Amino acid sequence: MSTNAKFAKEEIGRGNIAFSMSRTTIETAFYGNNVKKITDLKTAYEIAKASAGTIALDMPVFEPEKIGLPKDAQILLFNDGETVGRFAGARIILGEKGVIEADIAALLREAVFKTRYKTMYHTQAYIGLDPDFMVKANLLIPETYENTMYNWLLNFQYMNDTYDQMYAASKKIGKEPDLYILSDPDWKDARYPNGLAYFDPEHNCACLLGLRYFGEHKKGTLTVAWGVANRNGYASCHGGLKRMVRKDGKRHVIGVFGLSGSGKSTLTHAKHDGKYEVTVLHDDAYIISMENGSTVALEPSYFDKTQDYPLLSPDNKFLVTIQNCGATIESDGKLVPVTEDIRNGNGRAIKSKLWAANRVDKMEEHIDSIVWLMQDHSLPPVIKISDPKLAAAMGACLATKRTTAEKILQNVDRDALVFEPYANPFRTYVLEQDYDKFKGLFEKGVCCYIVNTGYFLDKKIPKEVTIGILEQIVDETAEFVAFGTVPGMMTIDIEGFLPNFRDQDYLHLLQNGFENRMKYLQSLKEAKGGRDKLPEEAITALSKLIK
Repeated sequence: MSTNAKFAKEEIGRGNIAFSMSRTTIETAFYGNNVKKITDLKTAYEIAKASAGTIALDMPVFEPEKIGLPKDAQILLFNDGETVGRFAGARIILGEKGVIEADIAALLREAVFKTRYKTMYHTQAYIGLDPDFMVKANLLIPETYENTMYNWLLNFQYMNDTYDQMYAASKKIGKEPDLYILSDPDWKDARYPNGLAYFDPEHNCACLLGLRYFGEHKKGTLTVAWGVANRNGYASCHGGLKRMVRKDGKRHVIGVFGLSGSGKSTLTHAKHDGKYEVTVLHDDAYIISMENGSTVALEPSYFDKTQDYPLLSPDNKFLVTIQNCGATIESDGKLVPVTEDIRNGNGRAIKSKLWAANRVDKMEEHIDSIVWLMQDHSLPPVIKISDPKLAAAMGACLATKRTTAEKILQNVDRDALVFEPYANPFRTYVLEQDYDKFKGLFEKGVCCYIVNTGYFLDKKIPKEVTIGILEQIVDETAEFVAFGTVPGMMTIDIEGFLPNFRDQDYLHLLQNGFENRMKYLQSLKEAKGGRDKLPEEAITALSKLIK
């Protein structure tokens, strides 16, 4: 599937998805005589390296020519200022209650007008790496933000002959137009002191204003692409997916869904000590076909935290760029990065596609298991859910904690438990559409698990325990037992993490967790004018847990 870049004259105007007030304002900015087109990755690398503030480390990019870079390419480090994470409060989505397009469009016109005083870069990339699903995205960003443009081209699929031919051969997605993303990180407006991320999802466009952090550009682009996928028969997924083949040849495809910092990348890239042949689709963004269960990766590279990767970590071999980390001169006189979140939280890097030795862009096999990664100290390391409605409902109230990947205002408790449906805060469509899709997958036989990657009571659950759980699921050796008297849920008895159902304090904690989920789902009936309310069956499924 591919999007439409051009329309016949008789198609231009009202009634075409490509022409709304917001879309037309944003797209028009791309055609100014102050816009410079950057068409290839090597050029983007050279101007990013020369950009003021860039640090070219004394570390070569591994096999750079395989990913489209010059043979002598170096790893580039570029740092932001105060903000080093995404700010959810900046997101405004057309279609939600209280969002008036005419008001936002006036602000957009002013923002676009002010870009005339700058040289702007226009570049393009593909989102989706298989003819089944490919959309073309356009980015417009000011001069001096060359590193952002370079990272964007690395994160998504830069254009080359191979992917140009693949895109040309793919089927058009109805009348879906190409994606247009306008960014001006230097924009300021007293009404939006922390920036503005505005989305017109029905018309495949967005405007990122006053937002420097690269993650805003990555997730902002994915936000629009996931919306296209949702409208065209796919479940949009913020998580990782891998295929594990046992020694006896039996395959198991498992998807893990979680926010940044929940362990989805760690679990996706776990090597399992050679017990299986492991093939990775992606660790952050993919889509599932509701027609045949196949999956397509949306990005070639990996935007990963540097917190758990000290300088000598072998994984650093695959770094291409680094953001929001320190630098120092080591004993051999070479300029190297200081990782491990010493400078600030949420240090980040783009790793090349070569990081995962067995990497594919599409899996034909359907998913066998979906794992909701939660950080809820009332839950043991793993729970299996048998009822499709309850499985989908628990995904809709996925419990976790905020991480350093997000910008948190001073009056917000980072340690408070929050609910993020399907670990995807980037949804632009109504929540019920995700609920229906995931319920449909579970009804077709996909197994559902909750895996707690945080604490059980006051004891941290080691990643080795979590990886072991996945291996038991794949090996079909997991011995599930009743989870107390909670209907539709089972668990594994793991030493050191046994829930005590005779402990009234524990029962109260567990009950409170279920009740909070119920309250959250009920609150959706009122929030945003009820836009994200779920069917009553989801609340009924949860109510059985409380009883």
